[in-house]
Amino acid sequence: MSFDIRKVGVIGAGQMGNGIAHVCAIAGYDVALNDIAVDKIHAGLATINGNMTRQVNRSIITEEQRVAALDRIVAAENLDELSDCDLVIEAATENEQIKRKIFAQVCPILKPESLLATNTSSISITRLAATTDRPEKFVGVHFMNPVPLMQLVELVRGIATDDHTFDHCKKFVAKLGKIPTIAEDFPAFIVNRILLPMINEAIYTLYEGVGSVDSIDTALRLGANHPMGPLQLADFIGLDTCLSIMQVLYEGLADSKYRPCPLLVKYVEAGWLGRKTQRGFYDYRGEKPVPTR
Repeated sequence: MSFDIRKVGVIGAGQMGNGIAHVCAIAGYDVALNDIAVDKIHAGLATINGNMTRQVNRSIITEEQRVAALDRIVAAENLDELSDCDLVIEAATENEQIKRKIFAQVCPILKPESLLATNTSSISITRLAATTDRPEKFVGVHFMNPVPLMQLVELVRGIATDDHTFDHCKKFVAKLGKIPTIAEDFPAFIVNRILLPMINEAIYTLYEGVGSVDSIDTALRLGANHPMGPLQLADFIGLDTCLSIMQVLYEGLADSKYRPCPLLVKYVEAGWLGRKTQRGFYDYRGEKPVPTR
């Protein structure tokens, strides 16, 4: 029996989910976008429209492509509406219990041949797959943020992922115009295994008074040619996400070098999570961002 990915379900309409829906629709896939709250789906659709309009203005896509792509995305208010999807990508918050709950609800709805993917940035693919009814059809497809701009997708096989699933997902990523890199199923994979300890070290550098927010970010931007400083990047990612990835690394690899910086913990406890809450290592409430330390 021939299998083809034609319709993609995306669970989670936040920053990552709406980005994934956006690139799938542009590539010609039909998309069903789901979220636990209907208003989040509509907010996600509005974001997609705004981002596609920006692409039209920059001549990346045409107005006709924008209209056609938006037509391909439907708001799936119930998980039942994902029943005819060939591939479902979970892009919910980075919390293992939430992800497990989603898989328990969606698996009985899916066609037996449907593939299931997670956009997790750090959680074990093998462990998540084991909670589903199709571990051989389960794979990690980790997009980078912001999805429409970033070229890389980390493809991660669980211990049970079969070749059929992996090959179809590789072709799917290529059709999106992205470049896949293959990572083994170890905590945080490749990008975050390297990136997050660097960010955590930058926070330690601040915590220990070696440099201010401004001097640390300037040093890495100009001294290592990074497009943005590590603290600015942490705010962009979300400090809660940074902390959860460091916790996965620390627990999964049991090495003290991955211990989350106490200052990162303090910011998260304060609810200063970066750009999304208007305050993190920078305060975003004024005309331009101002360091908070």
